[in-house]
Amino acid sequence: MNAPAVAPSALAPAPASEAVLAARDLSFAHPGIGTVFEGVSLRIRRREIVALLGSSGCGKSTLLRVLAGLAQPARGEVRFLDAPLAEPHPRSALVFQQPSLLPWLTLADNVGFGLDFAHQPRSDGAARRARVAAAIEAVGLAGREAAYPAQLSGGMAQRAALARALAREPELLFADEPFSALDAITRAEMQALLVDVVHRWHSAVLLVTHDIDEALLVADRILLMGGSPGRVLREWTVDMPHPRDEHPEALTALRLAILGALRHSS
Repeated sequence: MNAPAVAPSALAPAPASEAVLAARDLSFAHPGIGTVFEGVSLRIRRREIVALLGSSGCGKSTLLRVLAGLAQPARGEVRFLDAPLAEPHPRSALVFQQPSLLPWLTLADNVGFGLDFAHQPRSDGAARRARVAAAIEAVGLAGREAAYPAQLSGGMAQRAALARALAREPELLFADEPFSALDAITRAEMQALLVDVVHRWHSAVLLVTHDIDEALLVADRILLMGGSPGRVLREWTVDMPHPRDEHPEALTALRLAILGALRHSS
């Protein structure tokens, strides 16, 4: 896959050693239901892919929403680019399980949707078009700009959703099980694409998943969440080079360690 034709951000990036996001002692409760998670602290560094792994119902997606500024914690603080976060930040972006493309817009218009909203960094029409073109090329959809969502396969639609997030030039990409609805081959392609794109675009990623193999294949660090209320129980650094499937023995050993911890996490 070729590099984007346009450099993805005119804004100066934070040094690689600094945290893009830092959360301290977070807790969240649903009224009438109780505490979903508590005592969660974590940091995400620039160009780092962090996988948040855990069984269904442990609070992973709720934690992502709090970290993205979509919900407020009952206790604790989230800092994004070293400033308190109270709402979604224009230098973050989200990708969900469903691509949620607008059916009446072309692929290019879907990717560029929202770039002229008030909270986005100001840019002229030519700059917005360049950002859209670079994002589309980055996910391998150049030449399909005029296609409508109904004309795209499931994998193409999810690539378009990723391009829409990249067009915002995010410092941090929040991804909530974005590939779980795809077939195995397309999912593997999207996992490789995610690693490639975020490293070239200097973004960080928080990936919520319940799939151990997905976490092993893409993440630089894996956080295991479990318990009731949910907590971050364990952390692993994955220092194998990509592609990870070329290191089966190391992958198997780490997978067994995570499986053992997962069995005791509920």
